[in-house]
Order: sequence, then C-alpha cells, then structure tokens
Amino acid sequence: MDVFALAETILGFITIVVVGWALKRAGLLSAKDARPINNIIIYAGLPALIFRAVHPAVLDRSLVVVALIAWVVFAVSAVLSWLVCRGLHLSRPTAGGFILAASLGNTGYIGYPISLAVLGDEGLVRAIFYDVFGTVAALLLVALFIAQRMGDSSESGINPLREALAFPAVLALAAALLLRPVTIPSLVGNWLDALASLVVPLIMISVGLSLRASAVREHVRPLVALSVLRLIVAPVVAIALGAAVLDDPAVLRLVVLESSMPAMMLTLVVGMRFKLDTDFIAAAILVTTLTSVLTIPLMQALIG
Repeated sequence: MDVFALAETILGFITIVVVGWALKRAGLLSAKDARPINNIIIYAGLPALIFRAVHPAVLDRSLVVVALIAWVVFAVSAVLSWLVCRGLHLSRPTAGGFILAASLGNTGYIGYPISLAVLGDEGLVRAIFYDVFGTVAALLLVALFIAQRMGDSSESGINPLREALAFPAVLALAAALLLRPVTIPSLVGNWLDALASLVVPLIMISVGLSLRASAVREHVRPLVALSVLRLIVAPVVAIALGAAVLDDPAVLRLVVLESSMPAMMLTLVVGMRFKLDTDFIAAAILVTTLTSVLTIPLMQALIG
C-alpha cells in the first residue's frame, strides 16, 4: 500500500472535518446541529451503506476472525487503559471516559469511509463486520456497564440485547444477510445508493461540529497516554494477532486499519448518559482524530 496515498486520503477527510469546524466557528452551525446530522447518518445513511455493501458481497470465514480480532484488541486496550488510569490516579468519571475512548475506535464513522476509499468494497464489508460484531458489540455488551460503574450508578436498566437489536447498523446488516437470495430492484438500489452517498461528507461535518479544543490543555498527560494506547498499542496488537492467524494480507491490512482508528464518537454520547468526564472524552476524540493522520499510515507501513 502506498502510505503517501493513504495519508492523502485521510487528509482529504480531515479537510471536510475542518469545514465542519469552520462552519461552527463562523456561527453558521453549532455543536447542537451535530445531533440531527448524526440521526440522518445513523438511521438513514449508514444502514443504506451497510446494506448495499453486504447484500452482494462474497462472505467467508475470515469475517468471523476479523470480529474476534476486534474483540481481542478491545479487551487488551480496556485492561491496559484501566492500569494506566490507576497509575495516573484519575477520578472515576475521567477514568471511565479514558477507558471508553482508548478501547473503542471510530471503526464506523471514520473506519467505513477510509476502508472503502483505501481497500474498496471488500474492505468495506470486512470493516462492517469488524465494527458491528466487534466494536459495536463491545460497546453494548461491555462498555456500557463500564460507563455505568465509573459514572452515575443511578442509570440502570440496560438491556444489551434490546440495545443491539434496535441499533440501525445491526438491523441493516441482518436485512442484508437475510435478503441475499433476493434481487434488489434497480430503482430501490439507486435510492439506497443516494442515501449511502451522504454518509462520508455528513460524518466528517459532524465530527468537525463535535470537536472541542478547550479541554486539551487541562488533560495533557492522560491524553498523551490515551493516544498511545488508541493509535499505537491497539494496531500493534492487531498486527501481532493478525499475522499469526490470518493468511490473506488484505484482511490483515483491514484489521490493522480498523484498529488504528481514533476514539469513537459515540463514547461522548455514552459519557453524557452516565455523567462521565465529557470534556475529557471530547478532547480525546479531537486529539486522536488529528493525530491519526500520521499514525494510520505509519501502522500500515509497519505491515509492509
């Protein structure tokens, strides 16, 4: 892979992020406007993108391995994050935000468009399995409980099965798998393509609207530690594990790419729900997103 071409692709996406940030700075949009944009992405654009990618795709056993690697990367990152939080003596709300942001990558919002741009349709399908069965599953089945324990314990009654079944990306993936024998009419396909085309620019605009630089100065040491865990340690774990269990270099490249993603945007939503340190989470998203321009190509270069 040409790492310079990869860096150019990522910089192109970051440019759209800057457009979102500039619109906020100019007063034309605000951080609150990210919410309706996110709803369009989550409930319309991403389901269409996932369905169109998975429905015609050739599926193989490597997709199961991809999801399992995502779980291992999450588990190692979460344990190391907990140890770092103890060493830094972080408060519980900040530690909870640290663990979530360090262990959950933005494998959907940013991972999908980069995987599609760099690795094509096959890469996107693998990214979807990494994200839905790995990152999203870890969020719903583990990270929500971590957030509840580290934040406001009055937030209870979480039903992981209900949360998972109601998640639009999961529903779109299930529909694509169930309807594989069915030929999708061209008109419907065109509608889905139109919705899917909204995903990349809207995601990047939303990221730009959501980023806040104010908290970075207050959390320099934890942010450096988190960035190392999220952007370097996690992909190195994926490289070591993937090299041992994967035969296809393209699949290895994908799992390393996905494991290299910056902090997950949804961790900010989870942090708000459970009263974690949302200023720290927002700062972590900002720092890791900007730093990933350098680290993602670096991790790909390590593969060769």
